[in-house]
Amino acid sequence: MIYESHDAAAPTAGRPRLLPWSSLDGNPCHLVTDDTGTGRLSRLADDVEAVQLGMADDLLGHAVDLLGDGKSTAPQLRYLAACLVEALHDVHRIACSRGARLPGPHGEGRSRDSVPEGGFGV
Repeated sequence: MIYESHDAAAPTAGRPRLLPWSSLDGNPCHLVTDDTGTGRLSRLADDVEAVQLGMADDLLGHAVDLLGDGKSTAPQLRYLAACLVEALHDVHRIACSRGARLPGPHGEGRSRDSVPEGGFGV
């Protein structure tokens, strides 16, 4: 399954975009642009998100197979759980990033107040 960003034309002026990667310290990275969100870094972030979502989808298929196999070992299941946690973290970050960029009810961007308490949950 291929996942693409459908909000490339949404204006992003002044609104930070949560990027799909962290800093070396593990802190969230944000991008603020004054264009339409189609710049080089925005496109790179869209591509990384698509890869992350595709990998999560593949992992789900693998999880179904492994959980359906009665011969799966405890170490295999622990590794699967660790991979699923990482994929869920990526998917959650993407959902928060895209949700924060959705337009408000009257066409304006969501305000900082629309982000859940505690930030983006990264």
